[in-house]
Amino acid sequence: MTGTSARLRLARLLALGVPAFLLAGAYLGQYGFGLYPCEMCWWQRYPHFAAIGLAVVALCAVQVRLCVALAALAILASGLIGGFHAGVEYGWWEGLTACATPALGDGDPLAAIMDAPLVRCDEVPWSLFGISLAGWNFLLSTTAAAAIGWLLLRKGDAQI
Repeated sequence: MTGTSARLRLARLLALGVPAFLLAGAYLGQYGFGLYPCEMCWWQRYPHFAAIGLAVVALCAVQVRLCVALAALAILASGLIGGFHAGVEYGWWEGLTACATPALGDGDPLAAIMDAPLVRCDEVPWSLFGISLAGWNFLLSTTAAAAIGWLLLRKGDAQI
């Protein structure tokens, strides 16, 4: 062992892999399938970017557990935003503002704004098994954050 336990290495891997996987899926949907993000979709992405940064820092940091724990909190934040967004999509509650973002393409910015469809936060653009992308983010992110927390809190690990 190199000073880090197997549980800590797994937690660090989850803290890096889960947000990277979810962001890759979001960008694949956006650029590969034309599923342009609304404002709340962007809100879900920001904590994942932070989690990836924290997980990368954890690769060489002295306080590995702290960095991984902060990454888990960022993943949880994204999941909770996704849960709120899914509730708005399913009509369980109202959104915060007039949440809509124009879907911008390539070329002339003014023409793109004028011709762009409006992406609404209260519509489900795509779902799998009846669960929207925001719902999947909620399920996967909260589960990953809980798993990372469990791995970090387990007793009996070698301390670093």
